[in-house]
Amino acid sequence: MATLTPFRALRPKPDEAARIAAVPYDVVTTDEARALADGNPASFLRVSRPELELPAGTNPYADVVYERAVANFKQLMERSLVVEDEPSVYFYRLRMGSHTQTGLAACFSLDEYDRDVIKKHERTRRDKEDDRTRHMMALGAQTGPVFLTYRASAEVDRIAQQQASAAPLFDFEAADGVRHTIWRIGGAGRDALVAAVSRIPALYIADGHHRAASAARARADLAARGGSSRSLNDGADYSTMLAVAFPHDQVQILPYNRIVKDLGGLSPDGFLQAVRERFDVAPAAATPGRRGEIAMYVRGAWQTLRPRQRPDASDPIGSLDVSVLQDQLLAPVLKIADVRTDKRIDFVGGARGTRALETLVDEGKAAVAFSLYPVGVSDLMAVSDAGAIMPPKSTWFEPKLRDGLLIHLI
Repeated sequence: MATLTPFRALRPKPDEAARIAAVPYDVVTTDEARALADGNPASFLRVSRPELELPAGTNPYADVVYERAVANFKQLMERSLVVEDEPSVYFYRLRMGSHTQTGLAACFSLDEYDRDVIKKHERTRRDKEDDRTRHMMALGAQTGPVFLTYRASAEVDRIAQQQASAAPLFDFEAADGVRHTIWRIGGAGRDALVAAVSRIPALYIADGHHRAASAARARADLAARGGSSRSLNDGADYSTMLAVAFPHDQVQILPYNRIVKDLGGLSPDGFLQAVRERFDVAPAAATPGRRGEIAMYVRGAWQTLRPRQRPDASDPIGSLDVSVLQDQLLAPVLKIADVRTDKRIDFVGGARGTRALETLVDEGKAAVAFSLYPVGVSDLMAVSDAGAIMPPKSTWFEPKLRDGLLIHLI
């Protein structure tokens, strides 16, 4: 069963929240971060991506980058951040267009992460772990929450509905149109949530595997040094990680689409012939209408691909469309064996839409694009429950949480 730990969050003063809040550090490049933070000295990107303030070409893992992060964090703490008086939990609501999801923000057990009560579906890269572990250790804080999901609990939903009628701590619309609303929960409501979560059998990492792995490594480092020097005596020490957990029936997954820069030495006619040998091909829309269909954009037109060799429906990984695309087209036809390392393939989050795929092909930056039907939350849970790993770049969660709104001092 899962453990929820209230904590004394370091957070913005309410009138500063909109200026401080920033997209997750790993969804933007340095140039994009620089543009987003331009003209806003309070942007949390100056803490999470401090290289944006340094000369172009600066190694993002250089000592000076972490030193700048510490200096900017200290300045932000002095001017705009406060620590809660009592351990609390939070409801965090995201609203994007007609879609709304409300998650529970608090600290969660890293021991349960080790024991797969908090389940994983993705491998992590050591270099990315190194970066965020060093960032956490330098700041003495976890500044970006892990995105969790769980099988919906009527008990948690009921408490969330009750709290939503109260005045929120933060409520603002970000530049991308996503509305962020956070309520602080203390007292009896907090205790009821702790009890309700203790009856949830498992949590699943949806997004933020590197943050979770880095929090676990930071725990080991701090334990070796004798523990935290910034304990707030709230029970949420360095053995817990900051996260927001959403019920599975509210989580929205968009497709993670693909572009390939060349046809692997094939002529366009040769490529299409090879595809037709493996798929039924027909003109269609840019977005697949259902699972089992893949949309392909080449030569200025969209076509739907349906595999002639149907995957085993009982295989939670092999039956995914992203696996079918890899196993039956990318590897055998385009000779892309490992999408994690092959520089000929790139990935486009579903939030950018299919028009972005068309533009990349039409401008000659890619030879072919593939639009996928989104993976379901049930797929993610099935793979995690099996102790398996999802194919790389399978899911794009939208809307995104913001960094800098709730910070866990360790």
